Amino acid sequence: MKKIKTGIVGAGGMASYHYDGFTRAGAEVIALADMDPNRARAFGEGRDIRAFYQNLTEMLAGSPELDAVSVITPNKFHKPLVIEALEKGKHVYCEKPPALNALEMEEMLKASKKAGKRLMFDFNNRARPESQAMIRYIREGRAGKINSAQASWIRRAGIPGFGGWFTTKALSGGGAMIDLPHMLDLALYFMGYPEPDYILGTAYYDFMDNKAFKGPWGIPDSAKGITDVESACHAFVTFKTGQCLMIRSSWAELNERELVSVTFQGAKAGGKVERLFGIDGIDATGTDRCFLFIEEYGNQANLEIKIEKDESMGRIGNASNFIYSIGGTARALNTPEEALALMRIIDALYESASTKKPVKIGREGGAGTLM
Repeated sequence: MKKIKTGIVGAGGMASYHYDGFTRAGAEVIALADMDPNRARAFGEGRDIRAFYQNLTEMLAGSPELDAVSVITPNKFHKPLVIEALEKGKHVYCEKPPALNALEMEEMLKASKKAGKRLMFDFNNRARPESQAMIRYIREGRAGKINSAQASWIRRAGIPGFGGWFTTKALSGGGAMIDLPHMLDLALYFMGYPEPDYILGTAYYDFMDNKAFKGPWGIPDSAKGITDVESACHAFVTFKTGQCLMIRSSWAELNERELVSVTFQGAKAGGKVERLFGIDGIDATGTDRCFLFIEEYGNQANLEIKIEKDESMGRIGNASNFIYSIGGTARALNTPEEALALMRIIDALYESASTKKPVKIGREGGAGTLM
């Protein structure tokens, strides 16, 4: 069986995870495109990458033997790059969030169906060992129907730079909620991705001009840049199945610490998957935990599920799954249909926060505010 040949667009911080995941699964990364040639070649040092380009169009023309492409760019460029690669007959792996909004994601879904090619997103938290352990318990019926869940990614001081593309709505689509959709996705994954019905959401902009709330990742500020996105979102979603979900997402709030978790309550058991970060907010200092909350023999018990720590938070494993799914040796961990459902919830959350009213989430054509 021939090796799958891949190319990466964007030599930013996530590129190493894509590279490691693809090569671990037996693929070759033969090309890299980045607007900055020096950054591209610096990334290529010590890696078996043969060709360098300044953009995707050049890469597709110069390396037509590519089977797949990954996209690691500001959110605004996800849709055009994904569609360009799909139309050239390439499988595509794209960073989160899928797009700026649900309408863009719908175009991407249609393009993947028309091309007959795999489209996956870096919803990496599904690939974490504790998440895969938990989904097995859920699928084997240990939890019963999950009635309710709470999805949280809250930071105390985690704004990713001031004035850059992360804080510019035209480039990012939003702030904390669209940047940190992972726990929302993971909760929906555990719940079976039920069809949403209504949402009531709020957004806050506190601390977006306070440099004391900057995150620890070294992203440079832009003095003349824009800061027009939210620092925090909170919401409550109901589903047509009767299930419900609470969402907490923040870059900057006066919380005790950074917390990344999904907690759920089922008819037979509850559960929790979490990463507790140290004060520095760095993966290396995080602690991963996984629990089932059960009743046995008349006793309330907590079952701790022991797992190996994955410092990459599933980023390498999710990228590997993309390659395995192309080769037919594994089922894709996420689908573009799920990505569209996720984006419809995020769109509706922003609409509800803007109008200060509950919003009905439509299957087609987005959301609509209730009077």
